[in-house]
Amino acid sequence: MHVRTAAAAVLVLVGGLALASCSSYTAIAPVTPPSAEAFAPELIAKGAQLAAVGDCVTCHTAEDGKSYAGGFAVETPFGTVYGTNLTPDTETGIGRWSETAFARALHEGVDRAGHHLYPAFPYDHFAKTTDEDIRALYAFIMTREPVRARTPANTVIVPRPFVAIWKALYFERGVFQPDPAQDARRNRGEYLAEGLGHCGACHTPRNKLGAEKKDNPYVGGEVEGWHAPALGAVSPSPVPWTADSLAAYLRTGITDAHGLTAGPMAEVVRNLARVSEEDVQAIARHMAALDTRPAEQRKAQATKALAAPPRGRAASTDRGAVIYAGACADCHDRGRAAEGGALPLSLAIAPALPTPGNLIHIIRDGIVPKEHEHAPWMPNFAGALTDDQLTDLVVYLRTLAELPPWNDVAGEVRAAAKEQE
Repeated sequence: MHVRTAAAAVLVLVGGLALASCSSYTAIAPVTPPSAEAFAPELIAKGAQLAAVGDCVTCHTAEDGKSYAGGFAVETPFGTVYGTNLTPDTETGIGRWSETAFARALHEGVDRAGHHLYPAFPYDHFAKTTDEDIRALYAFIMTREPVRARTPANTVIVPRPFVAIWKALYFERGVFQPDPAQDARRNRGEYLAEGLGHCGACHTPRNKLGAEKKDNPYVGGEVEGWHAPALGAVSPSPVPWTADSLAAYLRTGITDAHGLTAGPMAEVVRNLARVSEEDVQAIARHMAALDTRPAEQRKAQATKALAAPPRGRAASTDRGAVIYAGACADCHDRGRAAEGGALPLSLAIAPALPTPGNLIHIIRDGIVPKEHEHAPWMPNFAGALTDDQLTDLVVYLRTLAELPPWNDVAGEVRAAAKEQE
């Protein structure tokens, strides 16, 4: 018995020492903040483009806060992680970070002091970024306006040293290596989408420890209460995506035969609108190539979906159909070709998703551009429909996708209403 106890104690000690050793990084000495003149204008401009691809400003800017000053709350199953202050403020930002420290954060997920960063910061994707591009990002960040703003304390229940175990299990280091079998444009798109663009961080499901299920990439994920749809051959979109339609969507948030961008994707599109046409086209080409179905099959699916007449005005005493006729049909049955018309909902992706959450959010909150932003919009119905009416409408809209009904739509509607309280 004593032998077993001693053996267990040794194992615990060895495990603790192993954890301590793999979780220990040396602090990198602080530096005097470099002046803006230290960076070439073209390097800063390149960094701005890369930061837009990475959607950096979104997670590092609090609501109504100054750009890159941190404070944005990222909700995870393990607690809340707050985006840090990325401005070159010397006390609350990263003004005393050297380029080496900055690069280590992206490549290793370790801050200047040697602490592990929680993987809510997607360094598992950023690790693929080249040193040259990290240098450009550093130049851009270090030339932003310094803002004194302390980042709120995270509320994550997992101690930072235990992130070392997560990394040992799931973190793959290494800069992106181009595929010689692909052309330069496709490689560029893959590099941006899989690296700084971290598309899989939202569109790939995660396991119980918060790691992406790499054996099931792009089959759909959950983010900020929204469902990020599956992409590629398993996409639920009634009309398959093409490189051209994806490029238009990524830059403008709207394209023929597809719904408007909404939820977290809206911020991604706002940032990609500042990225070069060439890079957006490259990303779109890579994402479209995820659909490996034969071209004839994709074309036949698109033809069938586009030829189907709108079904919303069909005579029915169904409560959801009646609500649709009064609140939705005037726009959606006329189609986008008509003035004031909208996408026929038989072509929309939201009714075809695995959960009704996106559709509930869109109907309740609408799709409203930011102030002074010229973009498509949809009014909200939060004050026009009761929870029961919204439930009936969502249940009815699911029938337009010709898919089995969702479970507990009423519960999802109540949960969405509680989020707004």
